[in-house]
Amino acid sequence: MPAPDEAITRVHHPAYLAAIVAGAEAGGGHLDPDTIVRPDSVDVALLAAGAAIAAVDAVLHGEGSSSGHAVDRAFVLARPPGHHATPDGGMGFCLFNTVAIAAEHALAQGVDRIAIVDWDVHHGNGTQDTFYDDPRVLFCSLHQWPWYPGTGTASERGIGRGARFTVNVPLPAGSDDAVYLTSFNNLIVPHIEAFRPQLVLVSAGFDAHVDDPLGLMRVTEHGFAALAAACLALALEHAEGRLVAILEGGYDPTALGRSVASVVATFDG
Repeated sequence: MPAPDEAITRVHHPAYLAAIVAGAEAGGGHLDPDTIVRPDSVDVALLAAGAAIAAVDAVLHGEGSSSGHAVDRAFVLARPPGHHATPDGGMGFCLFNTVAIAAEHALAQGVDRIAIVDWDVHHGNGTQDTFYDDPRVLFCSLHQWPWYPGTGTASERGIGRGARFTVNVPLPAGSDDAVYLTSFNNLIVPHIEAFRPQLVLVSAGFDAHVDDPLGLMRVTEHGFAALAAACLALALEHAEGRLVAILEGGYDPTALGRSVASVVATFDG
């Protein structure tokens, strides 16, 4: 089911939603040099956001699961990606911020503390912008620096009531499995442990893979599996195992397939 307007406008300004729908109906165009809107692009992006909402409902309440009981974990295999979309605009291949929409949906269901882990090679600027002043969402990002979109320095830590609820770990080009896992364990896990999330969301981008054409990192599918295991351990410790991963980047089809399979297998135990 596509995400309803109410779910989209918890994150995005109504004027942006109206404009992008009108643009698609008029035949489409470009939001920026990288982000193309075709006549059916908005419909597809709404389905991706709807899938993320359904995954959250399944994890929290069992809604939509075959047994009627809450499932432990879910992986949303949908495109387009979302983490670059800001409240007032799409960019970087992203139309709607799927993981932020999923988080806002969970907050509306009564969840009080959500941790978002973003391991895409690019910083999730849109997700950060959405929750930069919100203490209910801890946003943690590992990403290549300097790189697109130019945000995500370690000094970006949130503002107002959201101060210290943003954790950015910029990494140099060439970082491999060991660097990613050590950085995650040393620089992100302590913040999540202290936060004690009730739900863990993962922006699961795979463009940090050594074979990906859009990044300069050296992560393998084994590294992604190790990151997934670390996120799962945090969810099991603090969130009753409730974890939803949402596909972001990843542009080498073979590497993407192997990486997704390794993460799904890890989540499946």
